[in-house]
Amino acid sequence: MSLVVFESVKHIHCAECRRGPIRHVVREAGVPRCLDCADLGHLVYLPRGDAALTRRAREASSLSAVVVRLHKRRRYERRGLLVEDAALARAERACLADAEARARRRERDRLRRAAEDTRFTAAFAAEIRRLFPGCPADRAQAIAAHASLRGSGRVGRTAAGRALDEQAVSMAVRAAVRHLDTEYDALLMAGIPRFAARTRLAPRIDAILGGWRTGTAAAEPETGPGRA
Repeated sequence: MSLVVFESVKHIHCAECRRGPIRHVVREAGVPRCLDCADLGHLVYLPRGDAALTRRAREASSLSAVVVRLHKRRRYERRGLLVEDAALARAERACLADAEARARRRERDRLRRAAEDTRFTAAFAAEIRRLFPGCPADRAQAIAAHASLRGSGRVGRTAAGRALDEQAVSMAVRAAVRHLDTEYDALLMAGIPRFAARTRLAPRIDAILGGWRTGTAAAEPETGPGRA
């Protein structure tokens, strides 16, 4: 069980030595005490943020305490750790010693993710070309790259998109046509509601997509609303 020290946001004074205000508070028998009076004054503060350093410092320190602060949602969040100075120094040396190895591992992971992204983007573009054989190859590649960008939250990164679901791929193509081949963005900037703009442009978008599906040039539709 870890010792817990509270990070105070109020002006609190130690109940024993009357010193204050104190930032780190130890509560004993319901009263606040400073670190010195709680026999923790020799410990140094290590803010959270470096998981490896925190783990090693805790393991090397014979005495440690978790520092928490009361969040506005009435729950405590972890702020850092109090550890022995010598333990922190040993942990820092250990982290420096394997920093190069960790950097190489991060680079390997980066290259692996980049290769995975390249393969997935190519597969997404190939699926676009299968569903829309009239879509130019460079356009399919650009749509796939945009839709599948890692961390973007776009349709290509959803579960359906990752599975190359036909509807998800079609949504990505439709969105690209909407933004790049029509005045949709200009309509939004002019204050036209999104769904009204989509309805207005749906026939043109359907014509372009229809031409891409059949491999023929898109023609303006005769009549009828569609889905933009």
